[in-house]
Amino acid sequence: MAKIKIWPHEEICPNGAEIESLPEETICEAALRNNIKIEHACEMSAACTTCHCIVRKGFETLEDASDIEEDLLDKAWGLEQTSRLSCQAVPPDNEEIEIELPKYNINMVSEDH
Repeated sequence: MAKIKIWPHEEICPNGAEIESLPEETICEAALRNNIKIEHACEMSAACTTCHCIVRKGFETLEDASDIEEDLLDKAWGLEQTSRLSCQAVPPDNEEIEIELPKYNINMVSEDH
């Protein structure tokens, strides 16, 4: 199990949280399983950027993003060098990561992009 620390986010996780992911579970899946409602408009199929997160600690432990994920991240609001789609990033067992959820996201489904 990996440990995931989620920084406080005004709407999604006001107090922040520390959760554990199951083996091969993405950051988004682990958060949802722990009642942290990360938006995922494409149902975690790597077709949007609503689950965009910024990995503040442990970025180097994650596998590289796919070309599809990289292309989508180019459209994400608040993109940083350590940005990932939480529906694609799987923290390795026995690692600790910290993520920040951006204040805003771009929902191409509901915003008619």
